[in-house]
Amino acid sequence: MDPFSLHSPGFVNMLASQSSPPLDVDSAEAPVTSPGLVKPVERRKWSTKEDIVLISAWLNTSKDPIFSNEQKLGSFWKRIGEYFNSSHHLVGSLPRHWSQCKQRWGRVNAEVCRFVGCHESALKEQSSGQTENDVMKAAHDIFFNDYNVKFTLEHCWRELRFDQKWRSHSQPKEKSKEGDPQVVADEEEVRPPGVKASKAAKRKKPNEAAFDRIQTILAQKNTLSKQKILDRLLAKNIDTLSDHEVALKNKLISEML
Repeated sequence: MDPFSLHSPGFVNMLASQSSPPLDVDSAEAPVTSPGLVKPVERRKWSTKEDIVLISAWLNTSKDPIFSNEQKLGSFWKRIGEYFNSSHHLVGSLPRHWSQCKQRWGRVNAEVCRFVGCHESALKEQSSGQTENDVMKAAHDIFFNDYNVKFTLEHCWRELRFDQKWRSHSQPKEKSKEGDPQVVADEEEVRPPGVKASKAAKRKKPNEAAFDRIQTILAQKNTLSKQKILDRLLAKNIDTLSDHEVALKNKLISEML
């Protein structure tokens, strides 16, 4: 038999010896298999902690009173990437490129906006006696029926739910009882001053600018204090809440929605 025949064992062995080695699909590295070709790295899933840090990075960067409306899109996401990777909550984690943060935020924003609509529908359909847990279950059911997929970003929604962009305008049908404790906080959400307002503040007299700044900080602290109280009440089992705590929870929900 001709050793160089296309079907000869020698020819087949020669091809096998010259072929590239098989790729290890589970490898965390990206070895070069041939010039110009790099094995794609397996996509790394986002953890709950990373999502929360990303949301914090986006909120703080987008609401920056000096830079938010004047920075270019690329610079904006680079700042978010720097904020994200410098967080002490992610010490020991692999860093993320700013483009990965942008892509993840796109999904988080879209999914949370969808769920806000489902939650608002659930609030409108809430019957007397239903709890917040009942409303949440109904919202998840509506989401699944509308989009044929489960909503898996509830932790993101809980971080964003009281921000103006993602707030539901419906209110629970349960009314708070008379004699509820008063909460020292503004009913309207406190928003940071815009770019023009911040620059104008710099031109004010030192005392006036300092006073305005203190007023803004106090208002923000009041809002955060109210939100923390509500979060603690929502985290408790409804059956363990006292009448006082139930009344306070209902009042806070009514004020913040």
